[in-house]
Amino acid sequence: MKRFLAVAVVMAFAGSLSWAADDGAAIYKTKCAACHGAAGEGKMGPALKGTDKSADEIVAVVTKGAEGKKAPHGKPMSGLTAEQAKAVADYVKTLK
Repeated sequence: MKRFLAVAVVMAFAGSLSWAADDGAAIYKTKCAACHGAAGEGKMGPALKGTDKSADEIVAVVTKGAEGKKAPHGKPMSGLTAEQAKAVADYVKTLK
């Protein structure tokens, strides 16, 4: 019984990690906030709150890069899956 309980706890924890990996707010805070500000107000990078870009446009910049953009967005951002990029874009669209 103890072994079953331990396995159940580990599986629940592992499941919560995969959910957290797709949490747009958490990803934004670790990968984007240093340049774009915690609330999207802008710092070294432009402000993102209230952006007129669509979520799909944001995903494209994050996953494919954008010609003429300064680093890091001249190239795709490393370490993000398409699902994570979508989660970040959806979060950015909530910033007002």
